[in-house]
Amino acid sequence: MIERRPFSGLGGADHGWLKARHHFSFASYYDPANMGWGPIRVWNDDEIAPNSGFPPHPHADMEIITYVRTGAITHEDSLGNRGRTGAGDVQVMSAGSGIRHAEFNVEAEPTTLFQIWIEPKSRGGAPSWGARPFPRGERSGRFVTLASGFPDDADALPIRTDARVAGATLKAGETTEYPLGKDRHAYLVPAVGAIEVNGVRLSARDGAAIRDEEVLTVTALEDAEVVLVEAA
Repeated sequence: MIERRPFSGLGGADHGWLKARHHFSFASYYDPANMGWGPIRVWNDDEIAPNSGFPPHPHADMEIITYVRTGAITHEDSLGNRGRTGAGDVQVMSAGSGIRHAEFNVEAEPTTLFQIWIEPKSRGGAPSWGARPFPRGERSGRFVTLASGFPDDADALPIRTDARVAGATLKAGETTEYPLGKDRHAYLVPAVGAIEVNGVRLSARDGAAIRDEEVLTVTALEDAEVVLVEAA
């Protein structure tokens, strides 16, 4: 089953400094029939104006993954971490028992990103933060795991849930596969470009809620950049 969720139909808000679209219920956008997909609770498509951002605020018991599409985001938190994550790269914050953080665009251009929240396997634990580069060229023509709760994915950022975040870049006409399994949920969004997933067409920034599919066959109709979350 693949349910296309067009970008034009997503919930959203325009705060001036922040233009946001919500794939699932979030903040003032509330749809009781759209509270998440399996343990995937949030997928926000954000554009943050230059020299603005999210001031310090708390989180607990959530795995928060930020995939930067253009520009960069600068992170600070109550653990003393500070770091800049640029386009194509990923940061992960395990909120655990509680953490305060701020996310600012200190660049001269807008920053666009996907913010993804996944429920953890268990509550509590020490909070943590990490980031690393994932060059787009290394994902050419195939999916690469960016964040994972499975020990076999040693090159990925760790998250505390039975899930993977993967990314691929495809040239127009290229096809790649992702083994999913019928007992798994997936949510997939092309950050750039039109694609087909098992014959279902998605335009840039559309979402696809997927389950009961053994293998995902992804074909780029245009040059494309794809982000996927696989979860229980």
